[in-house]
Amino acid sequence: MRTKITTTVAPADFAGAQWSRATGAGVDPHEYRRVTEGLASLADWGPAFVRTARAHLERADTARSALSAGGHLLTAARWFHLATLAPGGEAQPAAAEADRALGRGLSLLESGARRVSGEGFTGWLRGPADAPGTVIVVPGLDSAKEEFLDLASALLARGLAVFAMDGPGQGVLAATTTLRPEYEQVVGRVVDALGVTRIGLAGLSLGGYFAARTAALEPRVAAVATVSGPFRLDWEQLPPPVRDIMARRTGGSDAARAFAGQVDLTTLAPRITAPLLVVDGGRDVIPGVTNGEPLARTAPRGTYRYVPHGDHLLGNARPDWLPDLADHLTHTLTGMS
Repeated sequence: MRTKITTTVAPADFAGAQWSRATGAGVDPHEYRRVTEGLASLADWGPAFVRTARAHLERADTARSALSAGGHLLTAARWFHLATLAPGGEAQPAAAEADRALGRGLSLLESGARRVSGEGFTGWLRGPADAPGTVIVVPGLDSAKEEFLDLASALLARGLAVFAMDGPGQGVLAATTTLRPEYEQVVGRVVDALGVTRIGLAGLSLGGYFAARTAALEPRVAAVATVSGPFRLDWEQLPPPVRDIMARRTGGSDAARAFAGQVDLTTLAPRITAPLLVVDGGRDVIPGVTNGEPLARTAPRGTYRYVPHGDHLLGNARPDWLPDLADHLTHTLTGMS
């Protein structure tokens, strides 16, 4: 959620601020440098990233195996998603292309992958039909289901099923819906659609707030983890770029102010009975955002993982938290180490 952008910042500075987010999402760091070093202005960000994504689509079309084609398609989905981060740009066409590329890639790579959609959500269910547990991956303010494929892979490798979703105002649904704080209602409908009796939640950035809130209010949540999630937001202190993104995703500045005022886990944290892992990076600091230490401290079964050198979403510190988070959810849902 806490992407540092302005419409006047130099392209090189913006690219540097997005570096660990982009590489953490799985794009090749060398290709990222080649693409971003050629930007004359931030207006070029979206078109350059879309061109890069389409080059991967072309590679998929000429690939000699389904495995190679699927890999190119997932890479294209990542680049299309990152194209939506351009400040002030029109994100929806790229978001729709990211959605299509992800679907095509999964259809080639995983015959059992299944699209599941309902009121206020859409996403992909992956993993074995008889998986011992299911984790819902919840994105944040300007993230989407295409951004966290590495987390999904870590959970799938441990035998879990994973539902990576877009909710209201997120990803491919941003064109037709707006962000809403009552995310537990959306997750409740997801759980009904998946036909499971208990779930784990992994929430990233603003998705960490959504996951924690849902864990407090939805009794079917049996395990939860948050990464760079806000405990509380203060609209008056939030920097203009964050306010601008929130206004676009909620439907206007008044709606954004009201939304930010509801992001507060003070009364909800003590109601989270499921085992909770809270991950924060020491370099993830922004005015108006309270990081997750109070959440871990006040939740009855909370554990705090603080990575001093980690930035927002800790894309620069994956080994320090990702395996432990996947193990936490796996052990809590299945009892297996």
